[in-house]
Amino acid sequence: MEYRRLGRTGLKVSTICLGTMQFGWTAVPTTAHTIMSRAVELGINFIDTADVYSRWVDGNPGGVSEQIIGDWLTAADVRREDIILATKVRGRMGAGPNDEGLSRKHIMDGVEASLRRLQTNYIDLYQVHWPDEETPLEETLTALNDLVRSGKVRYIGCSNYPAWLLAKSLWVSDVKNIVRYDSVQPHYSLMHRAEFERELQSLCLDQGIGVIPYSPLAAGFLTGKYRRDQALPDSARVSGIRERYLNERGFAVIDKLDEIAQDHGATIAQIAIAWLLANTAVSSAIIGANSIAQLEDTAHGAAITLKVAEKEILDELTTWH
Repeated sequence: MEYRRLGRTGLKVSTICLGTMQFGWTAVPTTAHTIMSRAVELGINFIDTADVYSRWVDGNPGGVSEQIIGDWLTAADVRREDIILATKVRGRMGAGPNDEGLSRKHIMDGVEASLRRLQTNYIDLYQVHWPDEETPLEETLTALNDLVRSGKVRYIGCSNYPAWLLAKSLWVSDVKNIVRYDSVQPHYSLMHRAEFERELQSLCLDQGIGVIPYSPLAAGFLTGKYRRDQALPDSARVSGIRERYLNERGFAVIDKLDEIAQDHGATIAQIAIAWLLANTAVSSAIIGANSIAQLEDTAHGAAITLKVAEKEILDELTTWH
């Protein structure tokens, strides 16, 4: 496993980050524990979650993924200091008017709840999950600064921030002489490039911001399980994939990934991950897994180095210019 610095910081993270949105949703706790233990065996030291996971599921109050991780940390044969643990705050966690957002109150309440569920006394990377238009940036960043100064948080990051808002946040941190966002989580994959590459990529490279893309396999499309003339089940997930990717352009990408994968003795998913990690702006790719097999398959993409010509072909097939 390769390790890269998270942006300009000295923190080193594995190029594969284990995403845990499915823990307590499509992966039961015993399966989740097995997956995390195997991830550590594979050299993965980076685990990402959020307090809101998976509140959208009926009967799930949120915080379930964090609780599963906390239970694993206390039971597994692993040192807490060997794990780079990341979580997020912003989403609604209760019925009250202050149970969501990026106000000082919600952040302070949220970090205490996350620490309790994770059963740890510090969070390595504390991230704002998405912007909050109702709270001043100074209030949010000052609260996060206080958490870093207190030792409850080591680094801070953001997720789903457009370039202009990240740049403005960096300016506020600079002017106020407080901690700044050292990472960003963008939606980025071979099939979804413009959102990151148009403006955010240049900003991250210039300012030394670590990049931790989520959905690197385009909701499963880049695993190759969807093919031409294939009968598909009727579900909201498949409907979204059909609308975005199941067209001639998408299938041409799958055909080329398949060809390159065969040359490397790899899978389509592994080549998609290798393409993402070939971007020097990227620190680590977030992957999810419901089984050991899924984890091992996707994680192996970090060990594959694409030829220059192979990457250029994939770039051309998915160009957004």
